[in-house]
Amino acid sequence: MQTSLPASLLQTRAGQEAERILRSCVHCGFCTATCPTYQLLGDELDGPRGRIYLIKQVLEGTPATGLTQQHLDRCLSCRSCETTCPSGVHYSRLLEIGREVVEEQAGRPPLQDLQRRLLRAVLPYPRRFGAMLHLGHWLAPILPDRLRRKLPPRRQETAGAVADRHGRHMLLLEGCVQSVATPGTNAAARRLLDRLGIGLTSPQDQGCCGAVSQHLSAPEEARGFVRRNIDAWWPHIEQGAEAIVVSASGCGVQIKDYGYLMQDDPGYAEKAARVAELARDLCEVLAGEDLSALSFDTAQRVAFHSPCTLQHGQQLNGVVEGILRDAGFTLTAVQDAHLCCGSAGTYSILQPDLSQRLLRDKLGQLQAERPDVIATANVGCQLHLQSGAEVPVRHWVELLDECLS
Repeated sequence: MQTSLPASLLQTRAGQEAERILRSCVHCGFCTATCPTYQLLGDELDGPRGRIYLIKQVLEGTPATGLTQQHLDRCLSCRSCETTCPSGVHYSRLLEIGREVVEEQAGRPPLQDLQRRLLRAVLPYPRRFGAMLHLGHWLAPILPDRLRRKLPPRRQETAGAVADRHGRHMLLLEGCVQSVATPGTNAAARRLLDRLGIGLTSPQDQGCCGAVSQHLSAPEEARGFVRRNIDAWWPHIEQGAEAIVVSASGCGVQIKDYGYLMQDDPGYAEKAARVAELARDLCEVLAGEDLSALSFDTAQRVAFHSPCTLQHGQQLNGVVEGILRDAGFTLTAVQDAHLCCGSAGTYSILQPDLSQRLLRDKLGQLQAERPDVIATANVGCQLHLQSGAEVPVRHWVELLDECLS
């Protein structure tokens, strides 16, 4: 694709990155075949190729408008187009560059701006989110059905393994929303890895991975979360921690990008690159261990929903499925497994209509063969799916933990 970005923009790292990505696109249109929003809306500007043209025009000097922003907002950032693209276009990075420029130029109506600020002020902080969740449970009897269904059930965290009982140690990201809404996920991961002789340490000062701020066009705020985590993890890395285990795939894809996000920060660039190298989704850790010593007892039929951040963002499609099959679970077929469920971080809140249409389609595909349970690998997908599912929705590691003999 030919470009004519202004010289002032090309002198910046973002401009150079945008130029490289734009020139790698041959506008073949393969991406539209796997884009969820294009399939729903049938509008070229609501597919990757159209959005690339919109971003190109803005970067070349065309003023950004609210309509431009709307088309970019509708993107799920699912990265299915990146998996499909034969030219290797890094669309997600171009989208973030474009969204930041459009946000700066077009601004937002007051209510939209307030909504996004509230999400950034609540979701990344477990205590604040926990208080809001508690309030939601208290008000549940009088809430409209559509809101009540979105409330995750009350859960109590169970005790995990003691980290210092083993010679092998890894770090564990507790997460923000996950630590409150689905605390059993990391508790199950601790027990399972304990059986494999691996202790998990959760540094007290760690926090949100930064994804919420990053995807809501607040990059400097996101880098603040990155620095906090690096500072919390670094002493343990120096002491030999083997990996940083992440059980929420949405957080995992963010942490694996720390090196890129911090490349211009002289105080953190090298540390961030090392953290990104050590980041492992939980399925990567288990896939690298000998599970033959573990005995699983199960006859459950499982429909596995592979989150976009797992299969497209981290390119780990099929890894969890292999672990579950080896453990004895029967996996049901899922049509169009590459498509997003509509959760996509804050998307289900900011784009409720599109999100609900995607949810209905996804649940129809997941439940078509009448599974006993739906399993997934990301807290956002889990909460979104369970708001409308007819069967339980669990994190896959909880299923493994429960069927250990």
